[in-house]
Amino acid sequence: MSTLEKRTAALEENVSFLTWLAVIGSTLGAFMAVLNIQITNAALPDIQGAIGAGLDDGGWISTSYLITEIIVIPLTGWLARAFSVRRYLLVNAGLFLFFSAACATAQNLGQMIVLRAFQGFTGGVLIPMAFTNIMMLLPRSKQPVGLALFALSATFAPAIGPTIGGWLNENYGWQYIFYVNLVPGIAMLIMLAVSLKPAPMQLHLLRQGDWGGIAAMAIGLASLQTVLEEGNKDDWFGSSFILRLSIIAVVALSAFLVIELRTARPLLNLRLLMRRNFGFGTLSNFLLGSALYGSVFILPLYLSQTQGYNAEQVGEVLAWTGLPQLLLIPLVPRLMRRVDPRALVAFGFLLFATSTFMTTHLDANFAGPQFMLPNIVRAIGQALVMTPLSVLATAGIEAENAGSASALFNMVRNLGGAIGIAILQTEFTWREQYHSNVLSGAVSMASNATRQTLATLTQYFMAHNTADPATAQHEAIVAVGRFVHGQAAIMGYGDTFFVLGAALVLALGAALCLGKAAGTNAGGAH
Repeated sequence: MSTLEKRTAALEENVSFLTWLAVIGSTLGAFMAVLNIQITNAALPDIQGAIGAGLDDGGWISTSYLITEIIVIPLTGWLARAFSVRRYLLVNAGLFLFFSAACATAQNLGQMIVLRAFQGFTGGVLIPMAFTNIMMLLPRSKQPVGLALFALSATFAPAIGPTIGGWLNENYGWQYIFYVNLVPGIAMLIMLAVSLKPAPMQLHLLRQGDWGGIAAMAIGLASLQTVLEEGNKDDWFGSSFILRLSIIAVVALSAFLVIELRTARPLLNLRLLMRRNFGFGTLSNFLLGSALYGSVFILPLYLSQTQGYNAEQVGEVLAWTGLPQLLLIPLVPRLMRRVDPRALVAFGFLLFATSTFMTTHLDANFAGPQFMLPNIVRAIGQALVMTPLSVLATAGIEAENAGSASALFNMVRNLGGAIGIAILQTEFTWREQYHSNVLSGAVSMASNATRQTLATLTQYFMAHNTADPATAQHEAIVAVGRFVHGQAAIMGYGDTFFVLGAALVLALGAALCLGKAAGTNAGGAH
């Protein structure tokens, strides 16, 4: 390469301050959008009580957000071209802040569901737009840095969400879970307004839109997300509602696939999935999403139901998964210059899987302190995966396909999370029942150990609660039943962690099929 060519290449690799401001502002928006998937779960009981929602109906507070978010992600690339990136991103970022604050003023369940739906629809825009801006604005050598920032939203935000939500709920009230978006959100708006260049709208794209594909996708994804969120609670196909929605989801999504592969101007270029790195990278990302969101779902349930932890205490345990990532993820781009990104992804998945297998043998004494080491191992694994996986998956993606690639990559991770949580809920229900039946069968009145335990407990209750032998014996039998149920639940949670580990082993297998990205050396893209 001549001296002139080297100088020209160096100038092309120079990234202006305004470009970095646009990338940072975009990724901050993605961070807040992903954070809001998890942050409300920590305060869900208090929110339900405040707005008069029943235990079963309260789940729609999260479901409504997830449905609209997963619908808008595939639409974002097309709508951003039609309205211009700057206008589309600023309007939706502003609306996201407005609906966030409005959620804190909801008076009943209906209002909360509608406001959360709008919050999800506007916040969902921020996730793929951050990914797209990194791909479009940064040269190849700087994309690992941008994708490391994006990884903070993809893996750090879900891990730290319950920590922030639990702390705010315990100290200030559930309303501040929504108000917390305002300060960083205003900073995001300023950064985007200053850094993004104005561009003309291309409204003719709306007339040329793949409206058949959009309708099929929206109906299919909304139905599927509802089935996944509500299925376990409603006994899956034992519910006519879930059965009908499942049929609608299958028909609509099948129609979407056919339309996208046949139309001249598809909403999403699904043929990108046939490319080796993007296909296997997206599959790995799907499994990563199932384990990432699944683990953040299961661990708080285990701690609250078997160990009696409140939201703030659960958040303190999960902080050991989130905070190390904040330190490690910024170092990953530098590490990618020295180590093959494929090796980093494989090692990251291996560590993440190991951390889940470390928590499969649970007992009544396995609580917050015992989760510290597995959570740190998990944090290191997650930090190593997302950035190099994104670089490898998007290597060679053309500018005209950046929107489709971003939408597919991010939609699939969120969909993986929804499917993963649904599988874990069902797995826990089945395995808890299995272990309960096994343990109950072992507690026989013909057993000397059982009779001795009941006699000891009966004497205890006669000494402390009641002098009536019949009442004391009844309380003893109830206590044994509670113990059996508690042990069955603990063993059921252990089984769900094993399923998470198995999913991550599959993700590792998919990652091993990734090829070396064009334009990279052992150290990654440049």
